[in-house]
Amino acid sequence: MGKADMGQQGLRGGGVADGRAQRAAVRRLVRGVGIYAALVGVAWCALAPIIWALSGSLKRDGEITEPTVLPEDPQWSNFGRVFELLPMGRMLLNTTVYAVCVTAGQVFFCSLAGYAFARLRFRGSEALFLAYLATLMVPLTVTVIPQFLLMRAFGWVDTAWSMIVPGLFGSAFGTYLMRQFFRTLPTELEEAAILDGCSTWQVYWRVLLPHTRPALMVLAVLTWITVWNDFLWPLVMIQRNELATVTLGLVRLQGQYYSQWPLLMAAAVVILLPLLAVYAIGQRAFIRGISLSGLGGR
Repeated sequence: MGKADMGQQGLRGGGVADGRAQRAAVRRLVRGVGIYAALVGVAWCALAPIIWALSGSLKRDGEITEPTVLPEDPQWSNFGRVFELLPMGRMLLNTTVYAVCVTAGQVFFCSLAGYAFARLRFRGSEALFLAYLATLMVPLTVTVIPQFLLMRAFGWVDTAWSMIVPGLFGSAFGTYLMRQFFRTLPTELEEAAILDGCSTWQVYWRVLLPHTRPALMVLAVLTWITVWNDFLWPLVMIQRNELATVTLGLVRLQGQYYSQWPLLMAAAVVILLPLLAVYAIGQRAFIRGISLSGLGGR
């Protein structure tokens, strides 16, 4: 075979390789565009109701059905009317106190139980953990009546204790989350602390717990959102406006002004803003905790 033939084969081989590389680049480009288009569609489905509620809260009653995002004359007075018709400031304070107390209790007791199930070896620990985890399959509505009877026996009906105490001492999901995260920490940390003379409590509090901040942030944000959006339990336990939560206030406002949608949307936006603020503050830690704790599907 001559040098000319070999050169032609080399050129053809190089052309084939370049064509394959170009096709691979096109496939990557198409796949990337498809992924981003799907993400944009999902993001739009999530943001569209929020944008529509914000837009509707600034409209008049007759403009609520018009397909316009920004009204010509924004009615900022709708937000003022919400605070005039309801003790919204008091309800926001009540809900914040409930959420802070329950979140603090969940973070502490779930981390404590998660450490015990992950690091301490005692007889029947696996069976006890599986039994505790099985309570996740029990619907919330099944436990409402027994919890109500307990609160009535304690004399806590229509008090702040009925909103704080039932969720204060941890949950199966939070314990599972913290247990899985504690199990990812290297045992050398615990062994070195024990050699230095640390007790079991010191190993948990000073050595391992600071390394679980991502999981703690995930648990705190999820608990905060759950308590903030809870409606069934406050509806059962609370009758006085002085102790009512924001979800009860929104439902009572809807019952009185069911046809005034701009007013209702303004109240919904007021309730939503603290959640957005909490998520904006802890966004990075929350996403990092999701990825490290395995809740992201890894």
